Amino acid sequence: MLNPEQDKYFDYTSVQLSDRDFDAYKNLVYEVAGISLKDKKKPLLTGRLSKRLRHYKIQSYSDYLELVQNDEHELQMMIDLVSTNETSFFREEKHFDFLENYVKNLDPRRGPFRIWSAACSSGMEAYTTAMVMDNAELKFGWEIFGTDISTRILEKARKALYPLDVSNRIPQHYLKKYCLKGVRDMSGFLLVDKKLRARTTFSYMNLNEQPWPDVGLFDVIFLRNVMIYFDKPTKQKLISNIITRLKSDGYLFVGHSENLLGIPTTLKTVQPSIYRKI
Repeated sequence: MLNPEQDKYFDYTSVQLSDRDFDAYKNLVYEVAGISLKDKKKPLLTGRLSKRLRHYKIQSYSDYLELVQNDEHELQMMIDLVSTNETSFFREEKHFDFLENYVKNLDPRRGPFRIWSAACSSGMEAYTTAMVMDNAELKFGWEIFGTDISTRILEKARKALYPLDVSNRIPQHYLKKYCLKGVRDMSGFLLVDKKLRARTTFSYMNLNEQPWPDVGLFDVIFLRNVMIYFDKPTKQKLISNIITRLKSDGYLFVGHSENLLGIPTTLKTVQPSIYRKI
C-alpha cells in the first residue's frame, strides 16, 4: 500500500492486469453474476477497477482480487462496476406501443396488473413503463417492480432524478405530463412525477442466484438486453426461472438484438423480441 505522498504521483491506470488474473476475475464474475466477460472486455475491466485500486492505494489487480474474495461488501462494489448499466427512456419504443395497445383492451374489472423490469438499471425502463400505464387511463390497478444486481444503480432508480439531457428520448406529451424540470441547485436535472414513483418499487436481485426471492407473478416481464452477457446454459436457466414468474398468457419482452432460438420454452413468439406464455 502506498503512503499519501507516493499515492499523489502514482498512475493507477497504468497498472497491468495479467492474463492469469483476468481469467480469475472472469471466473469470479461468472460465478457470482452469470456474466461472461469476453477477452475484449479486459480494457473495460481494468478501467473500472482502477478506481478501486486508487481507493485502497493498492498497486496490483491480484491484491485487489484477494480483497474482493474476502470482503462481501467489496465484492458487491466490484459487481456494481462490472455490470453494464446502459439504458434510456423509451428504449426500443415499439415494445411500449405494444404494451399500451394490449392493456387498453383488457377487462377493466380485472385485478391489479403487475410488470417486472428485470435488470432495471437506473430505472428509466421502469418509469417509461409507468408513464405508458398511467397515460392509458386504465380502470384497474397496476404496479411496476424493478430489480437489479447493482445496489449503487438502484439508489439512482429510487431517486428518479436524471440529467436533463436524457429527456430527448421522451415524447413531449409524456415529458410535460410526468417530468419536473429542476430549478436552482437542481438545474440541469429532471425528476419523475411522484405519482409514478408511488407505483414503482425497486429491489436488489441477482438473476443468477438461487433460489430467487418470492416476488410473485407478473403479467409482463421486461428482460431486455440482459442475455447478451450470458452464455447458453445461463440463458436457459434464466428463462426457465423467468417463466415460473410469468402468469398464464403473460408477455416476456427481450431486447431487439436477442432471441430465444435454441432454448426450449413454453413461450410462443408473438413478434420478434415479444413472447407469450402458453
